[in-house]
Amino acid sequence: MDRSIQEALQRGGIIDITTIGRKSGRSHRIEIAFHNLDDKVYISGLPGRRDWYANLSANPEFTFHLKRRVKADLPARARPVQEQGVRRDILAQITRAWGRERQLERFVAESPLVEVSFLE
Repeated sequence: MDRSIQEALQRGGIIDITTIGRKSGRSHRIEIAFHNLDDKVYISGLPGRRDWYANLSANPEFTFHLKRRVKADLPARARPVQEQGVRRDILAQITRAWGRERQLERFVAESPLVEVSFLE
């Protein structure tokens, strides 16, 4: 992987993802935040049902689009993070970054969370 891409992935930030619709089979592109925590890349969102999460649960391969200073379309795979203790550890860091520490338990119970691995 190119060094500029590796550096962009270390920072976290705003990206787009393209998923495949679980019902329609069509591609869907949305803007979302990602986080690099302990050299692992995660995508999460506010509590509630999210189409992007349902799409990734049904079709885990997607495209991770870097779009700020570094631009790249990276093939990736999502793995839903479901174990409560792991979710709490990861989401504690994310809620702290978003200034929502008081909502941690709600995030653990209701927020989508996936770990991203990049395909070659």
